[in-house]
Amino acid sequence: MRICITSQGNNLDSSVDPRFGRCQYFIIVDSDTLEFEAVENPSVVAGGGAGIQSGQFIANKTVKAVLTGNVGPNAFQTLQAAGINVITGVSGSVKEVVEKYNKGEFKATQGPSVDSHFGLR
Repeated sequence: MRICITSQGNNLDSSVDPRFGRCQYFIIVDSDTLEFEAVENPSVVAGGGAGIQSGQFIANKTVKAVLTGNVGPNAFQTLQAAGINVITGVSGSVKEVVEKYNKGEFKATQGPSVDSHFGLR
């Protein structure tokens, strides 16, 4: 299954980025094979609307879930509308997170975990 993890670096040993809309990288990984693609977040320097832009960007990557530290209301709504499960409160390395995901240690979040503009503070 293809999942997306927000990351501070471009590999599986990188730490999870606690922000969704303004994370440094999106790691798109096949949770079964660990094959991955690291994509720089084009919205990291957006003046506004980073959550929505990042959500739309990830929706086009055909992933089933997004795992991140936090997600704001606009990004959450965008991801939910695309049928993507959102899992927040995630930390550690990308590889550790994939392993925990595969073991079923995470549950989908029911709403945003932070207010709008969280990544700007």
